Amino acid sequence: MQKKQFPLAIAVVIFLFTHCTNIKTQQSMIPSELPEAPIAAKKDSLLTFHDDTRVDPYFWMRLTDEQKNADTPDQQTQQVLDYLNSENAYTDSVMKNTDELQKNLFDEIVGRIKKDDESVPYFSNGYWYYVKYEEGKEYPIICRKKDSLDNTEIIILNVNELAEGHEYYAATSLRVSADNKILAFSEDTVSRRIYTVRFKNLETGEFLTDEIGGVSAGGAWANDNKTFFYTSKNTVSLLSEKIWRHELGSLQKNDVMVYHEKDPSFYIGVYKSKSDKYIIISESSTLESDYHILNANDPSGDFKQFTPKIGEHEYSIDHFEDKFFIVTNHNATNFKLMETPESSTEMNNWKEIIAHREDVLLEGIDIFKEHLVISERKNALNHIRIINQKTKDEHYLNFGEEVYVTYTSTNPEFDTPILRYGYSSLTTPNSTIDYNMDTKSKEVKKVSEVVGGHTPEDYKVERQWAKSRDGVDVPISIVYKKGTKLDGTAPLLLYAYGSYGSTVDTWFSSTRLSLLDRGFIYAIAHIRGGQSMGRKWYDDGKMMKKINTFNDYIDCSKYLIDSKYTSPQHLYAMGGSAGGLLMGAIVNMQPDLYNGVIAAVPFVDVVSTMLDETIPLTTNEFDEWGNPKNKESYDYMMKYSPYDNVKAQQYPNMLITTGLFDSQVQYWEPAKWLAKLRDTKVDNNLLIMHTNMEAGHGGASGRFKRYKETALEYSFLFMLEGINK
Repeated sequence: MQKKQFPLAIAVVIFLFTHCTNIKTQQSMIPSELPEAPIAAKKDSLLTFHDDTRVDPYFWMRLTDEQKNADTPDQQTQQVLDYLNSENAYTDSVMKNTDELQKNLFDEIVGRIKKDDESVPYFSNGYWYYVKYEEGKEYPIICRKKDSLDNTEIIILNVNELAEGHEYYAATSLRVSADNKILAFSEDTVSRRIYTVRFKNLETGEFLTDEIGGVSAGGAWANDNKTFFYTSKNTVSLLSEKIWRHELGSLQKNDVMVYHEKDPSFYIGVYKSKSDKYIIISESSTLESDYHILNANDPSGDFKQFTPKIGEHEYSIDHFEDKFFIVTNHNATNFKLMETPESSTEMNNWKEIIAHREDVLLEGIDIFKEHLVISERKNALNHIRIINQKTKDEHYLNFGEEVYVTYTSTNPEFDTPILRYGYSSLTTPNSTIDYNMDTKSKEVKKVSEVVGGHTPEDYKVERQWAKSRDGVDVPISIVYKKGTKLDGTAPLLLYAYGSYGSTVDTWFSSTRLSLLDRGFIYAIAHIRGGQSMGRKWYDDGKMMKKINTFNDYIDCSKYLIDSKYTSPQHLYAMGGSAGGLLMGAIVNMQPDLYNGVIAAVPFVDVVSTMLDETIPLTTNEFDEWGNPKNKESYDYMMKYSPYDNVKAQQYPNMLITTGLFDSQVQYWEPAKWLAKLRDTKVDNNLLIMHTNMEAGHGGASGRFKRYKETALEYSFLFMLEGINK
């Protein structure tokens, strides 16, 4: 469950706490007189499970999609909308003193972004493809040129035109048929991640009448240029559920179902191999993978299971010539590389190519005609390893920085010695680089421009290691402007996620300069639940070990305080989605460490959500959080569920954000949490919430509008620090 929202609290005087009881009155920009905060109605609902009864006074805030989308709201819907709007109005009032600052921040952030910009073209099936942006426009323009970059530009999709009249718009997962004539793309106008696939004739520029609604993003063309495979969603849970075959010119109701996944713990999807030879159905749960393959020249044929299921087993497949490569964790916690003939894909035919290593996570591969590129992770850093498939000679790319992120980029062609990869660090803007794997020479194709200039040498990056309470060393990445005093007086924003094995890498952000240049230190805690230190790092931060995630974050916070990077009076916490769960847990467990918290689209009502299988994503996540229908899991989740553990204590200043149409973390989780916090806490610290009434989990659409939310978040921090410029 990924979430992005943030809570805020009320304050005439803001109290901050050290490890014990030292109190500091902050000279800030908070208005001396605040309006009265909204008070949500309480209508007790009794929720009983395992002979345990919980009282939920705000269960009434939950609306169905039908209620939200109705032309005329019913009484309950109107009450919920009125409440959310009243909280937005309250937030606007509390933040009124920062209106000019928010505007200036937005202008400053957007001002660093090059308005007329263009991606580095890549070559695929006879065409050069690239994306460009034009000044004054929010959305991309997707283009191509045939054979040579000197040829005439062809606009294949102008998203600005498609987005007209929509508060939210996204066009994604572009797929061009093998004959280069038809474009398929996925369109979302609500931000609910329920897509419609549309088709465009690239020769005439006209849109086809074919439209496929209620689907997941993505899909795959067969090699006949008229058959398209796609994934439909369950209308209630929104889980991907069925794979269909569509022929151009036919109605969706006549499409043929080719696969039905009846286990709700699996996500499914369909894609085409890089070799263009196979259509592949992928299935994945937290602990298990499964694939079915079909020759793309035979779209009406039957899919064949790649290898029988054996229970817990995660793997991925890539086709090359007459074989498949397999990245698998079978008897290999950190994964190993195998290969098998394409005619005999069952596991007993797999042959080991790269053995398992205890200290290296094998994250993925890129295949070329003469080279095999391995993406690895060791000691919380990415590494790119290149193997010559004929000579077996190998080497690693050298990056020369202490903390960085690198990744293989768009590489659709097999027969080339050129590897395209990306590189960035906390001080270095993202670069796109072409690397010749034979000569070991590289060409920097583009460095993202920071308009107005940026000097990386003005900032310092550090990698520190905090000792968690169980003796584990947790890496922390830190960046700040040179000259910042490390005497405990500097404000510090500590970000983390800590779930799903997702690693927060050390990307450059021009937006973040607005923090660093005002004296903030920015840090990332690479806590357990992510995968920065290998697969075990993830395993030790989920299910019945989830509390390690929260303990790691708190212990990283204490390390930063003890090391004089900051103090409780100046330490701020931030996380979104499952990182919002992290925020909810730490403010219940040790609120005295933080002056302020930003919780974006936070997953905070853990037990109720995981008990309700009609909520999107729930069943697929039992192996991440546990199934509370099992009493042991229920009892463990109750120990940390933020909503269930709100208590009469002092909480930090908080800003919460959410989206009314969020399908991943439903808006009512943060709304209920806010209401319960306001009713229960015993301080006058700020507690505010901003609900985007038009968007979902990812926030506002468009290239620039999203930064209005960033400006709000930064202004909240600056308000607490007394920074008004």
